[in-house]
Amino acid sequence: MIQFGMPTLIENRTLEDNAALCGSLGLKFIELNMNFPEYQVDQLERTDDLVKIAERAGIYYTIHLDENLNIADFNHLVSDAYLETVHRTVLVAKKLIDLRDRFGDSTQPLTVNMHMNHGIYITLPDRKVQMYERDFDTYMSSFSAFRKKCEAWIGDSDVMIAVENTDGFRDYEKKAIEYLLESQKFGLTWDIGHSKAVGEKDVPFIQDHQEKLIHFHIHDGSENPPRNHLALGDGDIDLLNRLKLAKSQKARCVLETKTIEALKKSVEWLVRSGQGT
Repeated sequence: MIQFGMPTLIENRTLEDNAALCGSLGLKFIELNMNFPEYQVDQLERTDDLVKIAERAGIYYTIHLDENLNIADFNHLVSDAYLETVHRTVLVAKKLIDLRDRFGDSTQPLTVNMHMNHGIYITLPDRKVQMYERDFDTYMSSFSAFRKKCEAWIGDSDVMIAVENTDGFRDYEKKAIEYLLESQKFGLTWDIGHSKAVGEKDVPFIQDHQEKLIHFHIHDGSENPPRNHLALGDGDIDLLNRLKLAKSQKARCVLETKTIEALKKSVEWLVRSGQGT
């Protein structure tokens, strides 16, 4: 069976509220979102508190890094801060593996999810120039250092960093991602709603590397008009096909809706569709 979990919901002010909802819906885990002030790394480092809350609900955690994460920023004061954030987050994840073993599937790596930061662009009269594309060698040197650091930080623990699609990977990002995927410590997250809303432009790249899929963000969406984060069944995505792939890859799935109502509706859809929770 697929391991289904939920995102951090803004309607729930506390982790206790999120955990209680997660357990009541029969979901297995919460993806802790580091975009929230209450889930910054210094808060996550209070792992004894995280463990107690999870134990009461019978769940475990994955982690979503701040989507502003930019390990390739040209300002090293900035990139060093993001690297330190990843380092400390990995250390937290390693301490949470026991929860996964007790309440989840020990054959699936514990995932730390990340976005690719597009960087800035300069607008010329006839085009936009992406600075990371212009200074590609500098960009790639940052990812070379990042991969080596992450491999050292993760060591032999069962933690993997999963790179998520958002609004379409840039060509320079694809090259960086392929470099990361050469490492056993990196995999892919397929956000099927983001993918649908941008015309499935990332599908060829994801399919070319589908053996590296370890994590899914599952929510419904549409291409015209572009919408995502809908409850399952409220959009145009072939959900059963996507779930079939997730199951074949033994990937973990976050039901990434934004409201409690949509989450409950999505769980009901899974039950009706015979996918279970």
